[in-house]
Amino acid sequence: MTAKGDAAMRTAKAPRTRRNVRGWGGVAGTAAAVALTAALLPGLAGDDRQDGTADDRAAGGGAVAAQPAAAAKPSQEECETPEASLRPDAGASGDGVARIQKRKYLIAGIDQNSYQWGYRNPLTGDLEGFDIDLARAIAEEILGDETKVVFRSIPTSQRIPALQDKDVDVVVRTMTINCERIQDVAFSTEYFTGDQAVLAPADSDITGFDESLDGKRVCTADGSTGQGALEEESYGAEVMLVPNQLDCLVRVQLGEADAVVTDNALAAGQAAQDPSMKLFGTLDRPEPYGVAMNKGDEDLVRRVNSMLEDYRKDGRWEDSYKEWLADAMPGIDQAPAPTYKN
Repeated sequence: MTAKGDAAMRTAKAPRTRRNVRGWGGVAGTAAAVALTAALLPGLAGDDRQDGTADDRAAGGGAVAAQPAAAAKPSQEECETPEASLRPDAGASGDGVARIQKRKYLIAGIDQNSYQWGYRNPLTGDLEGFDIDLARAIAEEILGDETKVVFRSIPTSQRIPALQDKDVDVVVRTMTINCERIQDVAFSTEYFTGDQAVLAPADSDITGFDESLDGKRVCTADGSTGQGALEEESYGAEVMLVPNQLDCLVRVQLGEADAVVTDNALAAGQAAQDPSMKLFGTLDRPEPYGVAMNKGDEDLVRRVNSMLEDYRKDGRWEDSYKEWLADAMPGIDQAPAPTYKN
């Protein structure tokens, strides 16, 4: 999928109607939400939809363009603090910022299936969530208008190729900053901290990321840090890979999987979506989420970091947290402090 050609812009920010969609969990509820999403995104005639969204290529990905040669391996210092980003500069200008301003809209890679983070409200059809708020704030920083954004839904495994091919300008999709990924893309400073968790039916005999997974069918998203954790230690689990994390929840609901390994931030949303599910511990390995960008767009990284400085200080981060995440992930007092490169 490419970003070529003009796309229709949102002319006004859709009214927020988070307004509790709890109770649409379970197999029937999830199926209804997926059916509504399909109805709102008919056909594959073009990349960008009239409502400012794009299809995620049937949630399984079509042909993926060849990836560029691997970048230079990060230094030991970079691997010790991969979350260290470029220092903010509100006036930074270069190819990245110019590309967006010339186009007159930002293309943001997002998820439309992660409740509370980036999801399509089944009652209104609007894209909502913590990451959606952040993407709009980036559009306001670069273009002076938060509605000047086209949302492109992309599977977990295609986040990096989409950035490398400049099909999207930014990825705002609970993307963990780590040593492996900073070889391929650039990141903003950390805007949220997650961890890996096990999500399973509340009456399961699973106790956490431990030997209780032996012989269990465990689902995770292809290209996710959950996949990496299971590759390091599966505890005898039968690992099942799918394009998106919501697919894992559906697999468990249908009896095709026994548990899900995913970020606790996403797992908390899925547990809120389906109260029959429960989180069973974490790996106690904090995972910093950052806005991902093309490695060549240093000017854009600095502008996004400048926006994040304001976003933390002026209350917008806290407001978004309270609206979308506080119920499922209570007790977070403030945004993570930024770390910058020397």
